[in-house]
Amino acid sequence: MKSLIESESQIKSLENRFNPAMQETAIADRLIGPNRPPFIIAELSGNHNQSLDTALAMIEAAAKAGVDAIKLQTYTADTMTLDLHTGEFFIDDKDSLWHGKSLYELYQRAMTPWEWHQPLFEHAKKLGLVAFSTPFDESAVEFLESLDVPCYKIASFENIDHALLKKVASTGKPVIMSTGMASLPELAEAIGILRNNGCNNLILLKCTSNYPAQPIDANLRTIPHLADLFDCQVGLSDHTLGVGVPVAAVALGATIIEKHFVLDRSKGGIDAAFSLEPKEFEILVNETQRAWNALGKVHYGCTPKELGSRIHRRSLYVAKDMHEGDVFTPENLRSIRPGLGLAPKYLSHFLGRKIKRACDKGTPLTWDLI
Repeated sequence: MKSLIESESQIKSLENRFNPAMQETAIADRLIGPNRPPFIIAELSGNHNQSLDTALAMIEAAAKAGVDAIKLQTYTADTMTLDLHTGEFFIDDKDSLWHGKSLYELYQRAMTPWEWHQPLFEHAKKLGLVAFSTPFDESAVEFLESLDVPCYKIASFENIDHALLKKVASTGKPVIMSTGMASLPELAEAIGILRNNGCNNLILLKCTSNYPAQPIDANLRTIPHLADLFDCQVGLSDHTLGVGVPVAAVALGATIIEKHFVLDRSKGGIDAAFSLEPKEFEILVNETQRAWNALGKVHYGCTPKELGSRIHRRSLYVAKDMHEGDVFTPENLRSIRPGLGLAPKYLSHFLGRKIKRACDKGTPLTWDLI
């Protein structure tokens, strides 16, 4: 009995581990947490190709795909870098998606005009989506505050910008921060600044800041480690191709999945190469939901739907006609399907003993036969 109690205690411990009573975070009218389906964010980035109509169409397509939120990026080329086209301001890496452009040219092409934000946010809200953005400097935070965004996203490249972190934290709104490239000490510093300056609701996103990223570099086992280490929810900002990595992330406890969105990769877009099209995003939504449903809880024994299957288990049956006083042998007593007789573990208890009364072949074994 003692060992059984210890076993039940261990099971309860596992239930607590895999179903943590972690504080849910409210963003707009949505609750995010381990006991909620994953919150799916479609990142519009610059895939609108400087067309407001395309950006509006992207939001409509994302809503039809079943996402929970759309996210913009709020910056200008001048708030991101200097208008220089040589040296470190020029992308000379031949493996880069943006080879041959200066940083300034890249951000000019990729930015979402600030005057678009309000109509895009309003369009998203009409379609039932949460709408917010990633600010890249303090002026962007002030602008987004004027639009009353429900939360903020900190990009991987900005998680070391302490002034920006303080500004975002001071709004008191939930913060979602990507962890890409940050060392553990850098993350600890960033999280400390956020929490010490007014951020009471923080969700980290495991992220690999490579475009496109390879699954082998995703290191998804970091997700539960981050959650334990910093006592917060953790999701995934994903730049790999396909949906396999996000599904695996949900299985490891990710509560948010962020992925770049494009209407049609063949038509290009600044991030099109690692963005999902609408049908693919629909698959992402469905498969991450399926993965979350499959997590369930720590459970042993039959589920309600398995009860009817127990009849097809093996059990002990009389395998030949037997007369009163016959001795049970491996030939006349066998473990077979179905499962209406005694459990197979009792076979050795009966072998060599006499049957109490005559039985026909196919009789399920019961204790009153000896």
